[in-house]
Amino acid sequence: MKLLLIWVLSLWTVVGISLSGSEDGLEEPKAKESLLSNLEKDAVSPGTNSLMVPLTLIQGAASKGAVCLDGTPPGYHLDRGFSSGANSWLIQLEGGGWCNNIRTCVFRKTTRRGSSKFMEKQINFTGILSNKAEENPDFYNWNRVKLRYCDGASFAGDGQNEANQLYFRGQRIWSAAMEELMAKRMQNAKQALLSGCSAGGLASILHCDEFKDLFPKTTKVKCLSDAGLFLDATNVAGGHTLRDMYMGVVTLQGVQKNLPNTCTSKMDPTSCFFPQNLVANIKTPMFLLNAAYDAWQVQESLIPSSADPHSLWRECKMDGSHCNSSQMVFLQEFRNQMLNAVNVFSKSSQNGLFINSCFAHCQSERQDTWYDNDSPRIGNKAVALSVGDWFFDRTAVKAIDCPYPCDNTCHNLVFK
Repeated sequence: MKLLLIWVLSLWTVVGISLSGSEDGLEEPKAKESLLSNLEKDAVSPGTNSLMVPLTLIQGAASKGAVCLDGTPPGYHLDRGFSSGANSWLIQLEGGGWCNNIRTCVFRKTTRRGSSKFMEKQINFTGILSNKAEENPDFYNWNRVKLRYCDGASFAGDGQNEANQLYFRGQRIWSAAMEELMAKRMQNAKQALLSGCSAGGLASILHCDEFKDLFPKTTKVKCLSDAGLFLDATNVAGGHTLRDMYMGVVTLQGVQKNLPNTCTSKMDPTSCFFPQNLVANIKTPMFLLNAAYDAWQVQESLIPSSADPHSLWRECKMDGSHCNSSQMVFLQEFRNQMLNAVNVFSKSSQNGLFINSCFAHCQSERQDTWYDNDSPRIGNKAVALSVGDWFFDRTAVKAIDCPYPCDNTCHNLVFK
């Protein structure tokens, strides 16, 4: 079992921030940003020959109201496919949390998660985005796109707050980006995969059927959600931290109108932002890649500092191997809830699963967890090969790991 150390700033606040929090000060959003950056950026140093791909801003987006939180144009990174992959497309939706109130959205405007002014001019393409066959055997020569995330509602909001000059335009960003990419020959795709990590994994669930509808019926289209299975779970104090946050996101950013009516006709809008209430009704084939003890959810949803004022859980959430037996019972119950949430979904022959018993988050973009000599496996099959087998219909993939700590291939995240 490999342990990946994540060093974060302001240790106490970073690993124990409340999602709702007080309405004053910027320490909490700064801490959230630090945690997200450490979790969702590639934690392994890129190789000397790794691919750097430049940022492209969508120039016509502003005229359609498709702008980041601060009104700047959205952007993406595209590396063209070649050879047999020239007419195949992979769209990766970037993750990076959400903003659920004016304070956190105003702060987000000052970061790359809310403004293209602060986005890196070029980024490293690794894992599922790599252009090397030895790192990404099935998708290396496809057209590979990373769509940047700058709205704070998983590409699903539509509204604005004029007083604070906030633009909640995630749905329009999605539409403008798809229109631009279709014009750049994605309309000729023979096969396409919509993917995403974390908040981008939730976005790939929300937009999966929309993505499929862009193409002719003859195009092979599937979707992958990596670390997007956010559960409506109870925290260690009996509260509902993530539900409270999602309610703010949905209400503030005008998400309700863009949620699937197969859900909103039966449930409240906040419930319809949770994947567990969506995945069984998605018509397009989908693959769920998730750690059973998702590191972000353990940190932020299950054990926020507000639910653990005496720090009884601090060692456990910093390092899963430090959880005592009663704490492990609680985390095993979370795993059971995840397995129950995908029960109906897993019965469909077109869907795929890879749920490993690791303390991890986002395993498709990191080279060490996607495809490497010692990358995580279930049944001796790595994530990359599992996703490839499913996409190309080589074999059915419904891989569910035994409970922690049985898997010695995990790359568990340890916070220091």
